[in-house]
Amino acid sequence: MIVCEQVERCFPAATGAVRALAGVSVSIARGEFVAIKGPSGCGKTTLLLALGGMQRPSAGRVSFEGRDLYALSAPQRNRLRAERIGFVFQLFHLVPYLTVRENILAGLPTGSDVGAAAARVETLLRQLGLRERAAARPGTLSAGERQRTALARALVKQPALILADEPTGNLDPANAAEVFRHLAAYQQAGGTVVVVTHGNDAAPYTTRTLNLVAGRLVEADRPVNTPVNADQPIPSL
Repeated sequence: MIVCEQVERCFPAATGAVRALAGVSVSIARGEFVAIKGPSGCGKTTLLLALGGMQRPSAGRVSFEGRDLYALSAPQRNRLRAERIGFVFQLFHLVPYLTVRENILAGLPTGSDVGAAAARVETLLRQLGLRERAAARPGTLSAGERQRTALARALVKQPALILADEPTGNLDPANAAEVFRHLAAYQQAGGTVVVVTHGNDAAPYTTRTLNLVAGRLVEADRPVNTPVNADQPIPSL
């Protein structure tokens, strides 16, 4: 599904260029749940953004479903990202003046049939324990409820891939485990998950771990869980 070939990313700095990624090559198959781990500043988030078409590499190639992401025009890449990739971030990025239900609907690509998606929204509200909070606004939610809302927003469009950047960094252990369980359920239904994490909370759910040090992939742990069959359909809610 995703192939990185000798991906590098440099950022200008007062003391000279900072090399965030240094020749990363990796393949991620459909149906995997992959964790990217490493010390702070090692390039984890930069790699995740490059995988999602949000951070153009300084060198190298990133392919998604057989298409060179950065050979696409910006509108083409934006459309692909809107339709095929869901994002979950540590800081939630919910729209403060929208309700939980409205924030979830905001995850649909432009031009989507909102009416047709209504049943999926209700299913997500039920599955993620948010049905009683559907009319609430983010400012009244707990951290766990906010992150579950952000997860539902990523899932509502039924993406092929979810990229999550420290999705449990602001959560207590119980809420963190709940988020990972929902991500694992999505993966077991045929989706693909790549998550940046600094701890070991994701370990019971992942199929593989990529370890980064100073922008280099130093090792990839052997699979613990079994990836789903790549012929399974994309999750349908």
